[in-house]
Amino acid sequence: MTAFLDRPGPRWFNIPAHRPFAEDLAQGLFDALSPLGPEALADAVILTPTRRGARALADAFIKASGGKAVLPPQMRPLGDLEAGEAPFEPGDLALDLPAAIDPLKRRFELTRLVSELADDLPGGFTTASAALELADALGSFLDGLQIEEVRVGDRLAGLVDAELAEHWQVSSRFLDKALKLWPARLAALGVLDVSERRVRLLRRLAERWTTAPPAGVLVAAGSTGTAPATRDLLIAVAGAPQGCVVLPGLDQELADSAWAKVDVQHPQGALRRLLDRAEVRKADVRVWPASLRPDSAGRWRRRIVNEALRPAEETADWLRVIAGLRAEGGADAPDPVAAGLDGLSLITARTDEEAATVVALLLREALEAPDRTAALVTPDQALARRVTAKLGRWGVIPDSSVGDSLAGSSCGVLAGLMARAAADPLDPVTLLGLLKHPCSTFGDVAGLERAALRGPRARTWDELRGRLAEAPEALSQALRLMTLVEALAWPGETDSPSAAARRIATAMEALAEGADGLWAGHGGEAMSRLLAALIQDGEGLPPVTPRGFADLLRRLMEGETVRSGGATHPRLRIMGAIEARLVRADRLVVAGLEEGVWPGGAALDPFLSRPMRAALDLPSPERRIGLAAHDFAQAACAPEVVLLHTERREGAPSVKSRWLWRLETLALGAGLEIPGRPWVLDWARRLDAPGGYEPVKRPAPIPPVADRPRTMAVTRVEALTRDPYAVWARDILRLYPLDRPDETADARARGTAIHAAFERFAEAYPAALPADAADEFARLYLEELEQAGLPHEAMAREQALAREAAEWVADLERERRDGRTIRVELKGERTLAGPAGPFTISARADRIEVTAGGFGHILDYKTGKAPSKREVDAGFSPQLTLTAAILQAGGFPELGRLKPGDLTYLEITGRKPAGKIETRAEAGAESAEAAARAFEGLARLVERFDDPAQPYLSRVAPQFVKARMSDYDHLARVFEWSTSGEEGEE
Repeated sequence: MTAFLDRPGPRWFNIPAHRPFAEDLAQGLFDALSPLGPEALADAVILTPTRRGARALADAFIKASGGKAVLPPQMRPLGDLEAGEAPFEPGDLALDLPAAIDPLKRRFELTRLVSELADDLPGGFTTASAALELADALGSFLDGLQIEEVRVGDRLAGLVDAELAEHWQVSSRFLDKALKLWPARLAALGVLDVSERRVRLLRRLAERWTTAPPAGVLVAAGSTGTAPATRDLLIAVAGAPQGCVVLPGLDQELADSAWAKVDVQHPQGALRRLLDRAEVRKADVRVWPASLRPDSAGRWRRRIVNEALRPAEETADWLRVIAGLRAEGGADAPDPVAAGLDGLSLITARTDEEAATVVALLLREALEAPDRTAALVTPDQALARRVTAKLGRWGVIPDSSVGDSLAGSSCGVLAGLMARAAADPLDPVTLLGLLKHPCSTFGDVAGLERAALRGPRARTWDELRGRLAEAPEALSQALRLMTLVEALAWPGETDSPSAAARRIATAMEALAEGADGLWAGHGGEAMSRLLAALIQDGEGLPPVTPRGFADLLRRLMEGETVRSGGATHPRLRIMGAIEARLVRADRLVVAGLEEGVWPGGAALDPFLSRPMRAALDLPSPERRIGLAAHDFAQAACAPEVVLLHTERREGAPSVKSRWLWRLETLALGAGLEIPGRPWVLDWARRLDAPGGYEPVKRPAPIPPVADRPRTMAVTRVEALTRDPYAVWARDILRLYPLDRPDETADARARGTAIHAAFERFAEAYPAALPADAADEFARLYLEELEQAGLPHEAMAREQALAREAAEWVADLERERRDGRTIRVELKGERTLAGPAGPFTISARADRIEVTAGGFGHILDYKTGKAPSKREVDAGFSPQLTLTAAILQAGGFPELGRLKPGDLTYLEITGRKPAGKIETRAEAGAESAEAAARAFEGLARLVERFDDPAQPYLSRVAPQFVKARMSDYDHLARVFEWSTSGEEGEE
C-alpha cells in the first residue's frame, strides 16, 4: 500500500487551483508507485472526467518519468454526463444492458412522439422543424431526469394548481403522456437512452466497488461529482482499500462562515455538495503530496481569485480580506495582492474579429519559444472557430475540440442546396450554387449563367430554356440541370422525410456523377451518416413540404459537429471550459468573458417553471453557473493567464462577465489594477491595417480619338455630361454590367411596363377612347408587368397602383387627345460636324403629340422622380431638349420638320397623386430656345471630347450626380477619391 494512502482518515485529496493538475497527479502517483516496480504503476486505475483529460494525464506521466519509457496506469474516462461524452464500458457490467440508442435515431423517435402528441399542445405543429425543436427540448428534459435519477411517477399531476398559467397545465399533461410512451418505445426498440445507460453503468460500478472493492490503486481525479451516480461512485472509490479521490481546486482556505453560504452559483458549490454527500469535512481533505511544493506566487493568485469569487454576502469584507492578505504576507515581503496579479493580464477588444486576432497572435507568439505551450479556453465556439481560421495564415493548426458545424462543410452545403432546390426549383442563386459547387461535374457554366440565370428569374423551365436561344452551347447543361432538379420534386404537397432524403442523396451523387469524393472526408462521412439515418429511421417523422424538409435538414445539420482531426500542432490547444480542468499550458488565454457567454444564461425550459423543477427535485438552472465559475477559477489560476473581454459581440454592446468585474473590483480595492497588454492590441490592429491613407486620384482615362464614339443616344449624352468615365467604360471599353442573379424586377419592370402600356394603348386607340379606358390601360399595364417578370407577390400591390394610375392616365388621354395626333416610340437622329468628323445623336421618343399649328409636343414617361428644371436648363438632363432639337431639324422622318412644343415629363406612380405633369419648357420661343441651347451645348461637348488631350473624368459636376449611382462607380473608386476632397467641376 502506498504511503500517502496508509494514513488514517478520509482518502480525499485536493490539488489547489494554482497547481498543474495533471502534472501533480502524475508526479504523485509516479513517486509513490514506481519504487514498487513497473507493474505497480501499470496496475493502477485512474478515472478522469473526460477523454481529453486522460490524454493530458498520459503526457504528464511521460514528463514525470523524465522522458523515460513508462507503463502508465489504466486511465478510464467517466464521461462527463452533462457534456455528452461517452464513458468507458466497465467490463461485464454492461453485458446484460441493452445497447444505447443512436443519437440521431433518438432525435427522430422523439420527433415522432412529439408529433403524435401535437393535439395536446395549443396549435399543434406547422412544420417538422418545429416538432424537431420541441423534441430536442424534450430530450434535454429526459436527460435531466435520468442524470439526476428523478422518478416522476404521479407527481406531474399535482405540480400545477389552478393559479398557474394554462401553458404549464398543458405542459404537465404533455409530459405525463410523453413519460409513459417514451419508455415503452425504447423497450420496443430494445435500447436505452444514452444518459440512462451511463447512470446504470456508474451505479453498478459503484455497487460492485462498494461490496467487492479492487485491491489495487484506484484514483478518481478531477471530477466535481455533479451527477448523483458520479458522486456515489467517487464515494465508493474513496472507500476502496487503496482508493482515493483527488478534487480539482477545493478552496481549503475559505472561511467556515463563507463555506456555509456557498450556493449553487458559487465555484465551490459542486464540491460542497459532493463532500456533504460523502460526509467529509472540508478540513479533512488533504493536499495531494506532489502539490505541497512551495509556490508562493501561484498561492497568492489562487487566494485572490477565490476571494474575488466568494459568496456575495461575504464581499462586503473585501477590504478586510485585502488587509489580511497583506498582513499574512508580512511587512518585509512583496505585496501579496501584487504578487497574485503578477502573470495575470486583461485585454479588452472592440469586436469579435479583433478578439480572434488578439488570441491568434498570443498563441502564435508563444510558439516562438521552444517547448512553450499555449492554449485558448473558452465556451464560445464561434470565437474558437475564428481563432482556428486566423492561425491558418501562419500554417498553424491547433488541437481543437470545437469542430465545425456539418451545415458549413462542403457536403453539408451541397445537401442544403439540394433541399432548397426542391423547395424552389428555379431560384437562380440556388442553381448557381449547385452548378459551381466543388463536387459539380458541369464544367464551365459561364454561358448558362449569363444567358439564363442572371436578372429576373425565369418562371418556368421552358422560359429558362428559351433564354438560351443565343447560347446553344449551354442548352445541354440546362437540360441536365433541369433533369437533376426535377428528380427532387415532391409527388404531392407533402412527403416523408425518408423519401426526401433518398432523393437528396441520389441527386447529390448525380451531380457528382458517382459517389467518389462526394462522401469522403470528415464532412462527407458525417453527411452520409445523417442522410442514411434519415432514410432508415425517418419514416416515422411527420410528413413535410419541400420547404419544411429544407428547414428540417438545416436544423439537423446544425446540430451535428464535424471534427477534422489530422495533424495538429503539438503545443497548441483550443479547449472548452470543462476540458481545461485537467490541462495546463505555459500561456493560457481565457476568452469569452461576457455575460451570456461565460457564464452562459440560464437555459429556458419550455416544459417546467422553476417551482415545478424544484417540486420534482431537479436542479435549478443556476447550477451550471456554479460549474462554469469553478472552471473559470481553475483556468484563472494558471501561471500566465490573459483574460479577454470583447466590448461588442455581433455588433451589439456586451457586459463584462461578473467574475471579471469582481476581479477588477478586488484589485481596485487594493489600489491596483489588472495589467493590460496594449502592444497586443496594437499588433492586432496593425496586422491587417492598410497603412497610410492615400486615396487614388480621380480616374481620367484618355482614349485615342479614333476610339471615341461618333454616334450616341440622347440618354448617353446625359451620361457623357454627368459622368464621362461611364461612357469610357461602356461605350469605348464595352464593359457591360451583369445583372444580379434573381434580381428584383420591381423598378425596371414598372418602367418598361408603363412605356409598353402607353404604346399599346395608343396603337389600339389612336383617336377615340373606349368607355372603359381606365380598365383597358390597367389590363395592358398588368400584362406587361407580368411579362417583365415581376414577382407574383408584388402583383397584388401593383394591381392597386395600376387602378389609381389607370384612372389618372384615362383622364390625361381625354384631355390631350382633342386635336392632336399621337405618335409613340418614334426614332430620330441629327448629325453635327465635329472637329474629328460627323457626330450623330439619336432619340427614341416615348410620345410626340402633333398639333395642327405645326408643333410637336414631346412627352417622356417616368415612374420615378423626373429631372428638375434646373438640371434641364443646365444641360445635365438633355434628353427632352435634344429630342426637341432633332424634331426641329426634321430628324423624325415620319413627322417632317416641326416646331418644338411643350417638353414634358409624365410622372406615373399610382400613389397620391397617381401622376403628375412636369413641363420643363412650354411651346413656342421657350421650347425652341431650349432646343437650340441644348444642341449648341452638344456641339461644345463634342468639340471638347474630340480633343485628343481631353480625359473622360469620373463624375463631373457633383452637385447633379451625388444622388445618382452609376454601374461603374466601383470601377472608378468614387468613394475613395471623393473622400479626399477631390470634387468640383472639371
